[in-house]
This record gives sequence, C-alpha cells and structure tokens, in this order.
Amino acid sequence: MMNHARLLLLIFLVSFTSIASAQNRLKTGTWRGILTNESKHQLPFNFEVSNVGDKQQITIINGTEHYQVPDVTTNGDSVFVKMPLFDSEFRLKMGDGHLSGNWIRHLGDHDSALPFTATANTPWRFLKDVEKPAYDISGRWAAVFGEGDGRDELVGEFKQDGNKLTGTFLSTTGDYRFLEGSVSGDRMYLSCFDGCHAFLFTAKIKDGNTIVDGENYSGYSAFTKWTAVKNANAKLPDAYSLTALKPGYKTISFTFPDIDGKKVSLSDARFKNKVVIVQMLGSWCPNCMDETNFIVNGGYYKKYHPKGVEIVGLAYERTTDFKKSQKTLAQLKNHFNIPYPLLITGYTPSKGDPMKSLPMLADFKGFPTTIIIDKKGNVRKIHTGFNGPGTGNHYTEFIVEFDKLTEDLLAEKG
Repeated sequence: MMNHARLLLLIFLVSFTSIASAQNRLKTGTWRGILTNESKHQLPFNFEVSNVGDKQQITIINGTEHYQVPDVTTNGDSVFVKMPLFDSEFRLKMGDGHLSGNWIRHLGDHDSALPFTATANTPWRFLKDVEKPAYDISGRWAAVFGEGDGRDELVGEFKQDGNKLTGTFLSTTGDYRFLEGSVSGDRMYLSCFDGCHAFLFTAKIKDGNTIVDGENYSGYSAFTKWTAVKNANAKLPDAYSLTALKPGYKTISFTFPDIDGKKVSLSDARFKNKVVIVQMLGSWCPNCMDETNFIVNGGYYKKYHPKGVEIVGLAYERTTDFKKSQKTLAQLKNHFNIPYPLLITGYTPSKGDPMKSLPMLADFKGFPTTIIIDKKGNVRKIHTGFNGPGTGNHYTEFIVEFDKLTEDLLAEKG
C-alpha cells in the first residue's frame, strides 16, 4: 500500500514539474518584436523560438540572415536573452504569449536601454494588412542621407517581391546589412535588428524613379532624413582611395598586448617576409563582424595562411579598461574561433584615437579599416569599410578582387 502511494506521489511530482517547466518556456514559432526609441517610433523585427534539447533558442530574422541566439534562460516569469556579440541583452517578463521589458546595450561607460515588447504567433513585420504596391522599387538607387555639411551619399539596393521588400544601403564605411520590410501602397518600410544595429527606414515612393520624405531612425535617438533616385549606375568611391599614409611614410609599426596580455609587435618574426593583413576593428561593429566572418568562416585564412599570409586584429573597444576589453574580445574570439591574434590597443573608436594609435595614418574614415602589407613590410593598400553578404554581388565581387590582390602580393619576392 505504501509503495503504491509513493508511486502516485512520484507521478504527481513528475507531472507537476513538467507542467511548471512548460509554463516557464516561451511559445515556439514566429514572434513579432518591437523596440521603441526615444521619439516613440517603433522598430519591428521577427524572431523564431525553437526547442533545442532541454533548452530554447531564438533565431532573429532579417531577410536571408537567420541569426541564432542560443543563450536564453527563464526563471519564473523572467526571461533573459544574451546576444552572442556586441555585449547586449534582453531582460524581460513573460505573459501569455507576450514579452515586455528592455533591450540593454552595455557600452564603455554606461548602459543604454530601449523598451521592448513581443507577441507570439505573429509572422508579419510592419503591417498585418497591406495595400497593393503602387510601384516596384527593385534595383539600385542613388540615396542622399542628411543635409548640408552632414550630407552623405549612399547606394540603395532593393529587391521587391509583391509586398515583401529586402535590401540594404551601402556606404563608404560599410553596409547597413540585411534589411527587411514591405511596400504598402506608396509607402516603404525597412528594419534590421542584430544585437547592435537597430535600424528603421520609412519613405514615400513618389513614382517608379523617386523616393521622398525618407526617415531613418537608429538606436535610441539618432535620426536622419533621406531621399533617393533610381540609378542603375550608382556607385561609391573606390574603397582603396579613402584612407592613406602621411607623405613620406611607406610602413606602419605598432606594439600592443593580445588578449592574454602578451605584447605583439609588427616587427615580430612571425610577420617577417609575409603578406600581412591588419584589421582595425571593434567587437561593437557589425561590419567588422562580417569581415571577420569572411576571413575565418569564408575560407580566406584557411586558404592563404599556409601560403604566407598573416593576420592581426587591432581592437578599438568602447572603453580603455583592459579587463572589460579582454572580456568582450574573448567573446568575439570564441564566437568566430579566430585563429589569429587580437590586440587590445587601449584606444577607443572616437576622438581621433585610431590615428593616435597609428600616427602614420593621414586620416581615418571608420571601422573596419584594413591595411594590406607586402612581404617587404610596405603598406600597399588600405581598404575602408566592408560591404558584407547583405550586399549580394558587391560582396562576391570584393572576394574575387581581394583574392587576386592576395595572390599578386604572394607572388612577389620578399
């Protein structure tokens, strides 16, 4: 009789634990998340929740990019989501098919938070009910962001399939990565969220060749007006023409500690008679992540390192605190399984610090910047920015071009 009672109690406890566990899990399927910025504009994006073993995983959707976020934990009605990169996280409360809370970015000297809500079983991004598109804006556009001295010329690349719209903007310092949205009537909407970028673009399509009244919201409070004209020949300046050394300089030099604190210098034996690629990057920079992914997972390092190419990353974190930089760069190194040294420069991305770290640079436009050095130690090229896989053919063309440059330098005598 006692054994029977114990068996019933065990069954009850197992059932109760299973029910409680289920109640503490997010509903699987497609969710619609909304970030709200300072001006109360809503930036929507979609993500999928799936069960992976006894854990749950979130996959953020931006066009063709499906960005996996495995670090999801629940405690009662609390949900914590830590982004794999960029040192940001979500701290949320869970209701019945709803989430609410904040997306928090841990910056160098402070935290920045945006309110966040999400609804389960919601596959649409901007509009549940859309109007028939007045125009198809597929193609290349010459875009102008800002006005006066802040004016910046970009290239828009859009692909429209019915109401669905995907694409990106290319700039001299990199692309806006994978944008997704829709066209409804004569209005266009695009957004992107990847743990660092939080972009919202809206505009009116005046006709098949003109976009007006554009608004771009970024992060907590940044705002820029934009317009665009369709132009199949729109292009950016040559990325190798934007950054140069000061007159009289042919080489660069530096000595910085790596993640373990060991000093690494460009004059070290490992770099002698080698083609050297110097990445100026930051763990906070999505375009830098695209470049790193190309080098490591795109096969560049595996293909060319055995042939005599060395790579070294110079990191410019948002803090001068070595331990904080060490933590974020270790996360970056582990995420991509980076096989080459990442050096902590001690300089930040702002206030002219990159040029202070390499005083032989005549100027500096932005991150990433890649310095290509030949076997004799001379700087042969400096590439500003990085247009990644979200740019389609532009990315493919860069790979072909960069491979050829590498092959040509390797063929030279040291």
